[in-house]
Amino acid sequence: MTDTALDISLTVNGERIAERVDARTTLVDFLRESLALTGSHVGCEHGVCGACTVRVNGEIVRGCLMLAAQCDGATVETIEGLSDAGEVADLQTAFEQRNALQCGFCTPGMVLTAQDLLKRNGTPTRDEIREHISGNYCRCTGYQAIVDAVESVAQTRAGGKT
Repeated sequence: MTDTALDISLTVNGERIAERVDARTTLVDFLRESLALTGSHVGCEHGVCGACTVRVNGEIVRGCLMLAAQCDGATVETIEGLSDAGEVADLQTAFEQRNALQCGFCTPGMVLTAQDLLKRNGTPTRDEIREHISGNYCRCTGYQAIVDAVESVAQTRAGGKT
């Protein structure tokens, strides 16, 4: 049997990482198992639920559909990195205040997706918010509180009131 391990080098949450990974290791498994970054969750493993959402080179991706080896030379940001940098602090607070999280399983992916929307379109409509988060499943909240939280942050960032 041939060795299917590859050497990769990438930046994760601002830290340079060099690791040897099996060619079939998904990015989310690499982050969780090799780097102990467990904020991104493994849900459906088919790219449907959004629980594994991370940012690679500035774009949100499904960590279950991307191989760790594909990230050689890339910059990867997880919910831990965005939280530590304070980039999503207002979203996290709004999710808490608006009761937009319950079990919390979808929350990291939902926050990353919401941040992506707000970076692209600082003042989205409620319909645009719903559309952008539509690839992230939440089985607890019914989405109304999530839309409320994202909308409130958009208004605050734009200088309006919540």
